[in-house]
Amino acid sequence: MVSKLFVCALFRVATVYLYLLFLVTAPVMFLVALFLRLLTVPLDPCLKLLHLWSCFWASLYTWLSPLWTVSISGRKNMDPDKAYVMICNHQSMLDILVIYRLFRHFKWVSKEELFHVPLVGWNMSLNRYIRIKRSSLQSQRNMLDACVQNLKAGSSVMIFPEGTRSSTSQMRPFKEGAFHVAREAGADILPMVLEGSARAVPDKGRWFRRTASIRLKILPPIPFSSVAHLSHKEMAAYFQDLIARSADASDPELHKLPSC
Repeated sequence: MVSKLFVCALFRVATVYLYLLFLVTAPVMFLVALFLRLLTVPLDPCLKLLHLWSCFWASLYTWLSPLWTVSISGRKNMDPDKAYVMICNHQSMLDILVIYRLFRHFKWVSKEELFHVPLVGWNMSLNRYIRIKRSSLQSQRNMLDACVQNLKAGSSVMIFPEGTRSSTSQMRPFKEGAFHVAREAGADILPMVLEGSARAVPDKGRWFRRTASIRLKILPPIPFSSVAHLSHKEMAAYFQDLIARSADASDPELHKLPSC
């Protein structure tokens, strides 16, 4: 009983630490981002330096967290000189921080509501990330056009094909938007697999209650020409199956981590 209470107290301390870390650092990080945007936009039309700063900002919270460990494999599968349609399964909000740790240039595709979040959403706007309002067909069309324009300009785009994070360990059905983008831009598709991040955030309430060992796997890119014969629906099913088969949900390390 005592040990259980002690572990829970440690998790509460870690939770407070992480919230304070964000509250102290985020305003400073945003001001630096604003300065970089003003300084570099004439010389850096794709905003690559600003995105790298955003990668550093986001990575701070996983680097400094006592609760999370992150490992990334398959970096060699990413050609830094190519623009991809990047896709990944989606388990929790922490996925965003983990993917930033790639330190590779891309534009997020994200729901419009996140752009209104103070500091974080403002930084998304500074980076000219791509917003979508799911209930609007015009917004979906605008998102598609923006993705294609960015890909042709040399920026990869990052899309969660599930549309929103899964509330269970099972992936939601993949939507077709990412594959419309790939077809219109003729871009190769870079699939990635996230494991372990579903444990990292609270299911209910605000207190962290578990540690998490998070793994991001970058799979070999799929040339669009090799899947061009498939319909968008068939592509969605193909890549969902590919990512599901590449995951290792039975990793015993997941069951060795403490919880409260």
